Formats: sequence, structure tokens, C-alpha cells
Amino acid sequence: MTSGTRVAVIGTGAIGTAVARRLAGSGREVVVWNRTPERAVGTGARVAGSLAEAVEGGDLVLLTLKDHAAVRDCLARLPDLTGRTVVALTTGTAEDARAAERTVTAAGGSYLDAGVQTPPEAIGTDAATFLYSGPRAVFERHASTLALLGTPRFVGERADAAAVWDLALFGVWYDAQLGLLRALDGVRRAGIDVAAFAETAAPQIGHVVTGATATATELTCGEYPAGPADLTEHLTVIRHLIDLRRTGPLGDGGLHAVADRVESLIAGGRGGEGLTATVDG
Repeated sequence: MTSGTRVAVIGTGAIGTAVARRLAGSGREVVVWNRTPERAVGTGARVAGSLAEAVEGGDLVLLTLKDHAAVRDCLARLPDLTGRTVVALTTGTAEDARAAERTVTAAGGSYLDAGVQTPPEAIGTDAATFLYSGPRAVFERHASTLALLGTPRFVGERADAAAVWDLALFGVWYDAQLGLLRALDGVRRAGIDVAAFAETAAPQIGHVVTGATATATELTCGEYPAGPADLTEHLTVIRHLIDLRRTGPLGDGGLHAVADRVESLIAGGRGGEGLTATVDG
């Protein structure tokens, strides 16, 4: 796309406002619409009087809305999207993405799903990452415009690929952060110096980070070397952790299910494998 690309930004919350300002400041023709009109002022873009007017003014329609319920509501009011590309820049499920794609294509448009892996203040910088999925040709057609928002990463032709990737990345953070909170809570309840413990927790988390690529390779190849411990040894530690976390406010993090899975693998003669084997099959 050239600098003459017309972009409609629907929704001017924190993300939408940052997106509209960045695009307008980069020479794109931008029109914005928000349910509350006064919130659409100050973006440097033209404010449309209605949702239909905003969409008519854009070749590329960015739905910067709080959730997919709002996306569905907007799309239900847009029966004709012929010749337009719609991008939903919001966190949702795989089914949300598939449903949006069906609605947009039925209305004659093209659909890209997007995962926003950045805070509003980073939009327009190299620190911002956006995940996109859908028809590659559609993504490439708009890549130069999307690149103005941050690093655009195309993650697959399936409409739901970005949603799955996005949620999985958030899951990594939640699992790590909640795991840390469980650990800090456990040592605090035991009367241990939390700050001193945290100094040793950081390197432990680092082992997971540095081993991520090797773990992915194990999963891809279907080979699960024991590494520092095999499943029989892991099971002992997991059982101890279940006991340690028994009374914690955040539960045991699903370790009961993990223990059941490990026990099943051991019973099947796979006790000498590593922890990655727990997700096999």
C-alpha cells in the first residue's frame, strides 16, 4: 500500500487512539469513529458521524475494540464490506476469529485477525509487535501500513492462528507470573525471607527461557530425553509441591493433573523420559 491508503479506525480507546495518531502522523488518510463521539477527537484524524460513514472512508478497516463482542456488534451493522480489508485488533478466541472471518467474507470483504502484543505507548516503535493471520496476499497488500504500528509478524493463513498465538503468549506470562507468586507465597508462609528467595527464583525462571527452543525441538521431533531428571524423579518433586501449595490461595497450578499424567506415562513404561513427554499425544 502507498501513503495514499485510506484507513478507518473503529474505536478510540487507548489502543485505537494511539493507532489513529500514528497512522495520521505518517501520512495516511485516517477517519475514526467511536460510540462516544467526544472520545474520537484529538487523534489528528477526521471524525466520522457514523460507523457506516467511517467504513466507507477506508480501504483498510481497523477494529480497535475492547473485545470480540464489540467486533460482532460492529460487523452486524456493516452488511457490505466489498473491496475492504477488516482487521480485528483485539484479544479473542480461535472461534471468535473464525466467526469474524465468516461474517466479513460473507459481506464481501477480506479479514485479518490480529494479536496486540504491546501497550498503547509503544505503538509506532520497534518495541511493538503485532501478530496477523489470514490470507497472506491480503496481509502483504497492507504490510507497509501495518508496519507503521510496530513489527508485523505474519503467523499463518488460518484466520485463528493469531488468536491462538496471542493467547498462548499471554499464557506463558500468566503461568510464569502465577508460578512465581505461588512460590513467593509458599516461602512467605514458611517464614522465609521473600526478597532473598526472589534472588534465587530469577535464575530458575531463566532456565525455562534459555531452554525454550530446545523444548520446542523435543516436541517437534517427538523425542524426550530425561535431561537433569526423568519422569520418576519429577513425580516425587511434583508430589512435594502439591503438598507445599495445598493451602495456598492460588491452588497448586494444576499439578494434580500433571501428576496423574506422569503416573500414567510411568505405568506405560516411559518413566525414563523427560518432562516434555507429558504433552505427547
